[in-house]
Amino acid sequence: MATTNISSDGTHASFGRLLCSEEATAGIKDQLVFLSVVNIVLGITAFLGNVLIQVALHKETSLHLPTKLLLRTLSVSDLFIGVIAHPVGVILFLSLAKERWNVCLYAINTASVVWYFLGKVSLFILTVISVDRLLALLLKLRYRHVVALKRTWMTLIILCILSTIPSVKHYAY
Repeated sequence: MATTNISSDGTHASFGRLLCSEEATAGIKDQLVFLSVVNIVLGITAFLGNVLIQVALHKETSLHLPTKLLLRTLSVSDLFIGVIAHPVGVILFLSLAKERWNVCLYAINTASVVWYFLGKVSLFILTVISVDRLLALLLKLRYRHVVALKRTWMTLIILCILSTIPSVKHYAY
């Protein structure tokens, strides 16, 4: 992580080291435990809800295949948020509350990359779904010929690459 000069004694320290310290967590241990519980509940809800969405999309046959692919991909990215990002948040908050500074440093680095990547993927896919719906309205009968499954796959692959490159570049110091 990059070094900053915001420590109280004027020395350089990384953001992770500043956050994973006794001074940063003094008096907020109960709130950190509460945030952990909230993240556990949200993770379970995200997992169950997105599994149900996958089942519903599997049974639905009338949707245009590219639209169905976009909805499935959004559901999978949100499922990963529930399965990966929320548990990492729980580890981070509990390591802060229990003053496990080494675990905290690993958790904050992992959380930064995971939250950044999965958040970007999810937002990009939401944007593509919005454009897909706009094209359906504008193109009317030509929509099924213009929006093809192969083009949708290529768009999703490009978006995942675009989401990966900045997250790795941003945190690789």
